[in-house]
Formats: sequence, C-alpha cells, structure tokens
Amino acid sequence: MGGVFIKDYEVIAYRKEHDSFGMLEVPLDALYGVQTMRSVQNLSFSGHQLSQYPQYIKSLALVKKAAALANMESQEVDELIASQIKKACDKLIGGEYQQHFIIDVYHGGGGIGTNMNINEVIANLANESFGEKRGTYSPVHPITHVNASQSTSDVCHTSMRISILKQYELLDPVLKVVVNLLNQKAKEFMSIKTISRTCLQDGMQVRLGDAFSGYAAVIERRHFNLERVVNNLKQVNLGGTVIGSGIGSSESYRNIILEKLTEVTGVEFIHRKNLYDAAQNIDDLVEVSQQLSLLATCLVKIAKDLRLLSSGPEAGFFEISLPSVQSGSSFFPGKVNPVIPETLIQCCFQVLGHDRAVQATLEHGELNLNIFESATGINILEEMKMLEKALNLFAEKCLRNITANDERCNELSNSFIPTVVNLKEKYGYEAVSKLINEKSKSELKSLAYGGGDQFETSQ
Repeated sequence: MGGVFIKDYEVIAYRKEHDSFGMLEVPLDALYGVQTMRSVQNLSFSGHQLSQYPQYIKSLALVKKAAALANMESQEVDELIASQIKKACDKLIGGEYQQHFIIDVYHGGGGIGTNMNINEVIANLANESFGEKRGTYSPVHPITHVNASQSTSDVCHTSMRISILKQYELLDPVLKVVVNLLNQKAKEFMSIKTISRTCLQDGMQVRLGDAFSGYAAVIERRHFNLERVVNNLKQVNLGGTVIGSGIGSSESYRNIILEKLTEVTGVEFIHRKNLYDAAQNIDDLVEVSQQLSLLATCLVKIAKDLRLLSSGPEAGFFEISLPSVQSGSSFFPGKVNPVIPETLIQCCFQVLGHDRAVQATLEHGELNLNIFESATGINILEEMKMLEKALNLFAEKCLRNITANDERCNELSNSFIPTVVNLKEKYGYEAVSKLINEKSKSELKSLAYGGGDQFETSQ
C-alpha cells in the first residue's frame, strides 16, 4: 500500500513499510527502507549524510560483496541470491545510487544506521533484478541475506579501515610533493646567508637553505610515521561479528572471508590477533589521528614561519617573498597578505579539533564494544580530506614559487648579534662580553670581519 503527500508544494509518492515498532512511510522510489528512516528520524543532528562520503559507501559495498562471495562458497546463502547481492554491490562500488544513503554519519547505536542503510539499498537493488518492487524484501532480505554472517560491528570496523586506506592514497602523493618542494627550496637557498632567531631575538648567521632543509626533514618524518600507522589498519575483525566471538558466522565463512575481502579490494588484509580486542579498542584508528595531528602541528609551525619571514615588506623581516595570489585588503591599496599559509593554518586548526573528538571516542569506549568507532573514522576521513586539499593549494600556490630577498638576507646576516657571535668564535665569550662595552658597532664589525691584530680591551 502507498499514497502521496505534499511537501513544499512537491507531490511525493510513498510506500508503507513495517517493522517491530510499527509502520513508517518511505518515499516510493527510495532504495532505503524502514530501518534507515527510523535512524534518520531519531538520530540526525550533524547535517553530514553518508552520501557525502562516497569512499565509505564503496568500502561498505566491498565488504558486503566479499561477504556474499564467502556466504555463497560456504553455502550460507543461495547462489542465485548471493550473485544478485554481488551485482548490486558492484553498482554501488561504481558510484551509483549514492543519493540513497541518507543517514547521519554521527548517529548513535554503534553504526547500526549505516549498516541498515546499505543492507536495505542492496536488498532493494537485488530484488529489482528479480522483478520485484522496492520495499518487498523478497526474495532478498536485508538481514537474512545481505547481512548474513555479519554484524554492524565487524562490517563498519572493516569498511572504515578500507576507507581510510583509500583516502590516504590521495594524501600520500601530496605529502611527497611538499617534501620535494621544500628540499628544492633548501638547495636553491643554500648559498644565501641570513640571520637565525631564538626567543624571537637576533641570533647567529644561518644559511636560508638550512632552515628549509629542517622544514623538509620534519614533514618527511611525519609522513613516514603516518604511513606506518595507516598500514596497521590492514588488520581487521571481519568474521568476528559483534564482540569478536564469531557467533552468528560459520567456521567455513570465517576461514575464507578475508581471502574474499582481499580478492575484491586488492589489499591484503589479515585478522587482528585478538578479535575481542578489536571490538573493544580502537587505538589503531586513534593512532592515525594522532599522527595527522602531529603533522598538522608541524605544518602550523612552518606556515607561521613563512608568514614571519615574508612579513613587511618595509617594516618586517622580508627575507623571502611569497607568491601574490589576490588582493590582501579592502582598505590598503596594494597590500598583499600571506593568505595561502593562513589557509593552511586554519585547516590544521580544524584537524586538531577533529583529533580531539577522536581522542574522546577512545576515552569513552566501554566494556565489550566501542560504539563510537564510526565517528572516529569519519573524523579521520575529514582530517585527511582537508589536509590533502589544503596542502595541494600550499604546494602549488605558495611553496613552488617562494623567492629569497638576497639583499635583505645579507643585511641581516651582518647585523650586530651575528657579528658578536663571529667575534666570540675568535676570541671567546668573556673577552667579547667586555669588548662590547668598549667598542662601537662599526669597530666590532671591523674586528669580526677584518684583522685580528686590532683586538684590545682594558683587561
């Protein structure tokens, strides 16, 4: 049975679906069903729908496809039904029907809304291949067939890790570009002497290239450690069902499910050593977020340095010039601001905020299942996506075309404190401390860069 109703002057046809809580109206053309609608009505608040995370949808479909293959081989699901489930999954993997994933990704219930959303979409697609209408759930049922041998716990756990691995494939090359550009600038600026600063006060001479080599080294290190923890996500709990016991899945299914997952993803997955641990503890995900937070913190430092080093141009450091990309002021004609580093800094602030949410999901896990795992993964995906986009802008619109202001660097490298440091290396700390009180700055420079026979003090 169905009907129509008017919403914002639009006539919408609907069907009626039932569950143990009663009847709900579902849009007639929806691939999702009553369980998805209940999640939407009861658990929505953030405005972030699953449809905004296409990689997660694809990863869920990959897990469901692997499960269908394993269920078919272990004779848990009829071959014809399993083959139609597989075909439906392939459509989702290909990017179709994403508008039907309407649940709020931060919903409560340990990810139940996510799992039911994809179960219902796959079931309806499979049933259409049998000539049935959407919402009939026969011969393919969302739970009995699409979710056979699985639970929300191991499905979402595994799918989220696949998503993060895939998202990292986009961030990885951008980090390599940033490191390469920083190394190029280090080499380009190695012949330029300037001044170092400690406690924001003048320090000794330093090659501008040496400073940039330090930037390259820290991002390279952070990249290495991020890749290490991301690769740890290839250990999953698929087949462990709810709490790691495997109850609800047959031994034959559990023996082949990761083989099927590796087959459909092209990534070699293994089981966590202890599947009860996998259900309870999400520190492997949290470690990824921690590494992203460390990366973001280091990027903030570099971006702030570039703002300082390019400050001015007349009343600031002005040791480097950043590319001009747009007008910097609606008040000062001709003013140009370091907007690209500032954009990166704000991106990193957002990453740090998401990481705090991730830390909270670990802190508030309890007993046999951490029900906040999906929120953990979504926050990590957001961190990676933001960094990938911001670093692309940073590399192409800032780093690639930074130039050094040689004349200004030379002036600073020969200022008072570098002169004193040069003298200290020749005559020692105590002698030069006395000399500072007896000689003018021009005389000190002459001593530092001229003949040593002029060195006299009242000692």
